[in-house]
Amino acid sequence: MAKKIPQINASSMADISFLLLIFFLVTTSMDVAPIPPDQKIEDKDINKRNLLVVKINSANQLMVQGQLMDVKQLRERAKEFIKNENNADYYPKLFEEDFGAPFGVVKYTKDHVISVQNDVDTQYQAYLDVQNELVAAYNELREECAQKYFHKAYNELEEDQQKQIQKIYPQKISEAEPKNYGN
Repeated sequence: MAKKIPQINASSMADISFLLLIFFLVTTSMDVAPIPPDQKIEDKDINKRNLLVVKINSANQLMVQGQLMDVKQLRERAKEFIKNENNADYYPKLFEEDFGAPFGVVKYTKDHVISVQNDVDTQYQAYLDVQNELVAAYNELREECAQKYFHKAYNELEEDQQKQIQKIYPQKISEAEPKNYGN
């Protein structure tokens, strides 16, 4: 007859482990360094001309700078805003900077920001469509720049060449917390 080997009852081990975990979570504190009283938190003011406001309401309607727009028009509007080729007063201010060879001095809108705001009831697909159009606008501008200066597709460029183009066309899309804008 086989001899029985005594075993330890481990049924309460999970309970004990859980209680120990809770104990350590409750008794452990995290030291957070307070902000010194003389340090100021800066709110960055954005000039209105540098801001393109894109809102999506609960009916999935797109409003750009307060005007109704079809999502299919958004890409071109965003490109026009980012480039501001005609130096319009209602689009971001143009700056000149020497980006070195092969670019030379380039005029670009380094302070532009595209603000995306959506309603809490906006359908996710509508939100994605807007995001995709905005990202596509940046991608197209970068592709055009790569073709103009390097005669290659953007994704075929060396990493440092891509970074030069990204400095000319930095992707600045800000997303606000969803709100209730209504219809």
